[in-house]
Amino acid sequence: MASSLSFNTLAVILTLTLAVCVTGTLGGIACENLDHDSCAFAVSSSGKRCVLEKQVRRSGEEPYTCRQSGIEAGGLRDYIETDQCVESCGVERRTLGIASDALLEPRFAQQLCSSKCYGSCSNIVDLYFNLAAGEGVFLPKLCEAGREDTRRGMAEIRSSGMAAPGPMIHPVKFMVAPAMSPY
Repeated sequence: MASSLSFNTLAVILTLTLAVCVTGTLGGIACENLDHDSCAFAVSSSGKRCVLEKQVRRSGEEPYTCRQSGIEAGGLRDYIETDQCVESCGVERRTLGIASDALLEPRFAQQLCSSKCYGSCSNIVDLYFNLAAGEGVFLPKLCEAGREDTRRGMAEIRSSGMAAPGPMIHPVKFMVAPAMSPY
């Protein structure tokens, strides 16, 4: 009886070990293997975000390529964003690169902060939370300001120092001098 129990235990352990090894080698997401309709907002098996890029070749062709970025996805691995979250959060499958520009568009910020997105789509929210933080904006504060009044909230964020200021433009006065011949 004891020998059959140890044999069964050994068989279970061997099966589980084999399953883990096969899943680790065959089941992971590699960004380079994703097509352009599933690349953006995907996370590889190593926990890095995938990024969609467009490259111009000498022939003039502009193919999409998917590659792994250096951006960590906060503990998430092997994940392709759902169509429901893409729609709820107002993002597009063919988004090129990873940028925070969309956060300054009131319509996008409103969709990102909606309960359908903010409460259910942690992958997209985590990405934009970190992008906003990189710009000096606290995403929950952005969402709070947007709920009060989208236009006023965005203006407050731009002027309150919650977002990085744009370039300063100073007027320049030109003095007119008589044209001189170069010779």
